Amino acid sequence: MILFLVCFLYCSQLEVAVSDDNIPMVISTWDSDGFIKATKNAIASTLVGGRMYGLVEGLSTCEALQCDTTVGFGGSPDENGETCLDSMVFDAEGMRVGAVANLHRIRDAAKVAWGVMNYTKHTLLVGESATQFAKSIGFKEQEMSTNETKGWIESWKSSKCQPNFWKNVSPDPSGSCGPYQPNALLSSGGRFSNQVGFHVEKNNHDTIGMVVYDLDNKFSAGTSSNGARFKIPGRVGDSPIPGAGAYANSYGGCAATGDGDVMMRFLPSYYTVLQMELGAKPSKATHKAIKRILDAYPKFSGAIVAMNSRGQTGVACANMKTFGYNIAYRNGTVVTTKTGCLTPKTVLKHEKNKEMPI
Repeated sequence: MILFLVCFLYCSQLEVAVSDDNIPMVISTWDSDGFIKATKNAIASTLVGGRMYGLVEGLSTCEALQCDTTVGFGGSPDENGETCLDSMVFDAEGMRVGAVANLHRIRDAAKVAWGVMNYTKHTLLVGESATQFAKSIGFKEQEMSTNETKGWIESWKSSKCQPNFWKNVSPDPSGSCGPYQPNALLSSGGRFSNQVGFHVEKNNHDTIGMVVYDLDNKFSAGTSSNGARFKIPGRVGDSPIPGAGAYANSYGGCAATGDGDVMMRFLPSYYTVLQMELGAKPSKATHKAIKRILDAYPKFSGAIVAMNSRGQTGVACANMKTFGYNIAYRNGTVVTTKTGCLTPKTVLKHEKNKEMPI
């Protein structure tokens, strides 16, 4: 059974210990059909094979379903029109991690990340070399573009390559395509700007983030993404970076989604789990992590989901009207919930009124 609930800030963030009858549990980002199916598959697979099997199967489901065209093949082409994937899987037992970034022509990014964790002594493989590794352990190269993504890149080029991720170059990237040439910069690196790369919302986001808590009371966490649409080729976001896209230890797990170029600078998943380790409840930990980012980047948009070892959950988001996420329980129920998001104004208001758990 899939149960849909809609509420606003804090209403679904469970601050009482969850009964063992509900364990295992899964929490994941976004509330579209594909993400819900991925969460449901994750809880079912966790019951069969434990936290890592559940995590990988959940992420892989979203990849196969091309969730909102922001996960898996056929979405978010770079400037060259190529879709490349990022993924990470994190096992709290032994702090084991496997990740791939800028993975070309391989559709099963989460399974390749699992391969990095289990078949190598490395943590992260990138680019064409990651593709060669994937082929060496049995994965096949496949076409990543679709007619839809080809149409996107044609329309983008005809619209003077707007939006894009260039700055401090000529010709002016706000109204033209490249090739670009660097402008002369001061020794300090030019004038500081706290502008973000892109605005994240329901139809423009980039990651499934997932945390799994299994029957052994141990955590896994992970991500899968095809990154930012029209990114500069070679770009890697927060998704495959341990502590940024996801993190887990014996105290809990956290996963992120949103503007990865900003998020990776703050390691929000690590910070959230650290706060839980220090005694903060998940809702307080997630809100503190988001507030740290908003203090430096007021227009940042993104979200994090977390769970602690009592089965309590927390969610926080920034600069979106609402953010939807899923919690799955042992009996197969998936509760899909929307929460309101923070902005610099609401942070200031709640701080003055001491209403927000930060």
